[in-house]
Amino acid sequence: MQVELILLVLSLLFFASIFTDKIGYKFGVPALLLFLAVGMLFGPDGIGRLINEDGVGYMFDVDSAQAIGTIALCIILFSGGLDTKLSDIRPVITPGLTLATIGVLLTMLITGGIIYVVFGWFNAIASVTLAGAMLMASTMSSTDSASVFSILRTNGIGLKHNLRPLLELESGANDPMAYVLTTTLIGVVTATQGDVTALTVVQDIVVQLVMGAVMGFLFGKGIVSLMRKSKLSNESLYPIMVLTACIFIFSATYYLKGNTYLAVYIGGLVIGNSKFTRKRQTRSFFDGLTWLSQLVVFLVLGLMVRPHELFQLEVILAGVIISIVMMFISRPLAVFLCMIPFKQYRTNDKLMLSWVGLKGAVPIIFAIMCKAHEVPHANLIFNVVFLCTLLSLIVQGTSLSAMARKLRLTTPPQEQKKLLHFDIDLPEEVESVATEMEVTADMLANGNTLKDIKFDMQSLVIMVRRGEDFFVPTGMSELAVGDQLLIISDSAAEATEQYLEDSAAEENEHWGMFLINNTLQFAKEKWQQLVAGKKE
Repeated sequence: MQVELILLVLSLLFFASIFTDKIGYKFGVPALLLFLAVGMLFGPDGIGRLINEDGVGYMFDVDSAQAIGTIALCIILFSGGLDTKLSDIRPVITPGLTLATIGVLLTMLITGGIIYVVFGWFNAIASVTLAGAMLMASTMSSTDSASVFSILRTNGIGLKHNLRPLLELESGANDPMAYVLTTTLIGVVTATQGDVTALTVVQDIVVQLVMGAVMGFLFGKGIVSLMRKSKLSNESLYPIMVLTACIFIFSATYYLKGNTYLAVYIGGLVIGNSKFTRKRQTRSFFDGLTWLSQLVVFLVLGLMVRPHELFQLEVILAGVIISIVMMFISRPLAVFLCMIPFKQYRTNDKLMLSWVGLKGAVPIIFAIMCKAHEVPHANLIFNVVFLCTLLSLIVQGTSLSAMARKLRLTTPPQEQKKLLHFDIDLPEEVESVATEMEVTADMLANGNTLKDIKFDMQSLVIMVRRGEDFFVPTGMSELAVGDQLLIISDSAAEATEQYLEDSAAEENEHWGMFLINNTLQFAKEKWQQLVAGKKE
């Protein structure tokens, strides 16, 4: 296939995925599910068959799909650490890490055990072994936060009792644990010799986690120090330097036998909670890069799926059984067991944590790893994992908001209006808030200059937009109806509300001054009369 045709197909795929995201926001459907649907639509069993008899799926074989998924997951985890504030996760760090490690292990053990027993009864998968059942369970033992919070933010839903930072910490830290379990079990399943023991497995897991955490912390600190000392002539290179740091941490940790995903997450956490040049610009860069990574990986995964294989009887049976087990048995059991030491979490909190076991790209990437290592029944594992991810996105993803409301864990949304007419970002160290306000006729009732409009004492108008023109105002600047004002305030209150409050206060002030002046005038007259009487 020509390069131009590949680029044309990819650009159409990207356009389709980007615009389906708006549909997801409107109907509460996870955007990642729509990305998958677009990939399947253009896949080998869809429109791709019109291009050639094999479809477009052949552009991404197992090895290339694994490489794309690895890079995408590396960027997603690093960006997750970069956006996580230690001040937010510090109160929930112990339960979060418990869920991310012991919770993942319990989920794998419970799910794998049930899979082994049930499939042994019904022969759903030929000659399934206990290690094979555990491997299938390990690929789906972690949760995905990207689609969870996209739905919660879309519907304006917040969570009580610090559940949101707890879920963010768990989802960012549990992928490394699932990766360790998956890679270890792949080695057990594909081992040709019987030299794999429980002790070697435990040692491998501990070494990977410890080395990953240490390398992520040390590399993160070193890169922050390097960035502070570097004086780059081009400021656009700072986000590129952070991206290079992400790739370096991942690759260097691999050769040091550490957990690469844990290293990039902790490295991002260290870098994101340190001060360095162009930090906000870097975060914005990684926000876009993260969405691109999610879009690419889900498109690739969708393009690899052949629906005629996905909807076979054994795949459907296995997918439905595993989905039911994970939604209603293994995930709730793991959560309730892990939360026993933490008495501050009530039953409704645990139920919500249990329901937020949403699957995403990670299980499918791990299933591709099984295919790349030629694990027995790897193709069947891939199709089952893919179906379980679809069911999780459809059932859990579309009901998260309703579940939060049912459990009475929602909080009023804290909406922050985005600037529409100005492109400005304040450093996060600055506590001031930038808002904009349109000039109305009522605001100009006392005069058409800036000094005639009363604002909060701690607010400052720093720029005015009139049509396509901008200017920095002074107190004597004349304003017109429809002008947009950029206001910097020390308060997070809306500028419009401040103006209304100040207008009401000004009116009250007029009446107050009237009463005070008349009272003073009356007292003055009486005093003068009293003095005059004494003189007489």
